[in-house]
Amino acid sequence: MKASTFVYPWDVNGDPQAPARIAGLGVRQVTLAAAYHSTRALTPRHPRHRIVTAEHAAVLYPPDARWEGRPLRPYRAGDWAPGDAYGEAATALADAGLDVHTWVVLAHNSRLGAEHPGTSVVNAYGDRYPWAPCIAQPATRAYLVDLAAEAAVRPGAGGTELESLGWYGLQHLHAHDKTGGVGLGDAGYYLMALCFCSTCREGYAAQGLDPDELAVAVRAALEPLWQGATDDQGWAGVEKLLGETTAAATRAWRDETACTLQEAAVAAVRAAAPEGFQILLHADPVTYRVGANPGVDPAHILSVADGVVVPCAGGPGLLTPFTEQGRPDAVLAANLGVVSGMGGSPGTLAVDAARARDLGATELRLYHAGLASDGDLEAVRKGLSGL
Repeated sequence: MKASTFVYPWDVNGDPQAPARIAGLGVRQVTLAAAYHSTRALTPRHPRHRIVTAEHAAVLYPPDARWEGRPLRPYRAGDWAPGDAYGEAATALADAGLDVHTWVVLAHNSRLGAEHPGTSVVNAYGDRYPWAPCIAQPATRAYLVDLAAEAAVRPGAGGTELESLGWYGLQHLHAHDKTGGVGLGDAGYYLMALCFCSTCREGYAAQGLDPDELAVAVRAALEPLWQGATDDQGWAGVEKLLGETTAAATRAWRDETACTLQEAAVAAVRAAAPEGFQILLHADPVTYRVGANPGVDPAHILSVADGVVVPCAGGPGLLTPFTEQGRPDAVLAANLGVVSGMGGSPGTLAVDAARARDLGATELRLYHAGLASDGDLEAVRKGLSGL
């Protein structure tokens, strides 16, 4: 199975040993961040630093003239990724014999929400999520589509992986997160992700809902959860809390909004890319889920993109709805954690990869060569050698 590992430019730039070390893992490809959210990252082997603090979401290359005069535009990185940090790292990795694909984070940007608060998701209580751009708003959609095209198609890249191309919600993550005190479950997180900005209110109205009444209903539905009731029923829990008809109408609005954005972004990337350029989406096969792996309709997304990167940290089961589409040409990449300190299991990589392959995975994605310890990397080498 072809394997690729995620890498940041700051893992490579300034460390002349990094490209050969990554190639020595046995991977054929790297998925290199070109546009990324704010983070604090460990660099355990870098000769010049151990911690990199990316203060805000940024593009890791010089943006072009398409953004001139536009209020919504990507931010340049600071000293954590100066100049064309992506390009410098991509060249070094390619020189080590690795294929380079871009890694593009889209609808996850706290600075955008701080400086343009009207772009953010607004929940039923009126709270804004500055880290979560509302993907229904026309200006935000135009920004995300153009960012996808620019950040994905960097010189020399053979493909891209688009993360967060869909709805974002309460989860994952804002600064020092203190939101785990109440177990909301899938249903609660869905209700907390429903947006009530002016654009979404119009969308609910088009589905036959009164947005003010919907907000009241959402708050009422959440009240038992705030009081400690548990919910682990998934969509059935949403229907129970909100009512089947109302729940279906909210999902219809959100599903259509996400699908059309995904179509537009992929089309923009294809228009900018050379022939044969591969486009994958980080995706969950349950459409109401939100976050870095937003929910998609498997049949729809495999008719739009070349494939998906599927989170498999909890096991490979999420691959099945994609496999069931019967698309032998589609890339189904199983995303496996290999950083033991972050819950990954590098020591069981060969076993996990075999389980994923049995459920239809055609490729592997390994998170994350730059963050892993030396021991984790040695386990990855051994695991990949057995595939």
